[in-house]
Amino acid sequence: MQDEQLLPRQKRLRIRDMTIDDLSTVFHLGEEVFTAEYSPSLYRTWDEYEITTLFNSDSELCLVAEHEGQIVGFALGTTVEKHHSAWKYGYLVWLGVRPFMQKLRVGARLFREIKRRMREQGVRMIIIDTDAENEAAIRFFTKQGFGNVQEHVYMTLNLGRKRKGRKRDVAAPGKDLAGR
Repeated sequence: MQDEQLLPRQKRLRIRDMTIDDLSTVFHLGEEVFTAEYSPSLYRTWDEYEITTLFNSDSELCLVAEHEGQIVGFALGTTVEKHHSAWKYGYLVWLGVRPFMQKLRVGARLFREIKRRMREQGVRMIIIDTDAENEAAIRFFTKQGFGNVQEHVYMTLNLGRKRKGRKRDVAAPGKDLAGR
């Protein structure tokens, strides 16, 4: 709040529902924020389908932050209900803020609002994920109350490249290399 009070009243940040007219702006902001430099091993791909799918399924959990009439941040979330579980989970899928606005608590304001909305929907636990080396994101989410930091291993296999080396013998299903 303190940083926000430094801004003149007419320039204060506004958190609001994302509208269909915001999709293009949010997409391009995501392209600016979620780059290979940001997270070289980003396992999820930022593309227009991420936004449209979330907007069409959970529009009440798609928010934007406006400053001086310009979108400077967004939060996209969804809820998950597991079969045979009494718990409803919230998943904050994407949270992005223009770099020059990142010290003005835009992300914290977006998170606070999406958390409030998830709580109203009966969510008992919010889940996020980020690259294990993204120290800024880990610090941010820790400040928001997240804990139980765990590292996950994501591996890739590029199917477009031919493997170098000798060809391996492969047995038919259910048989060893001797044909048994």
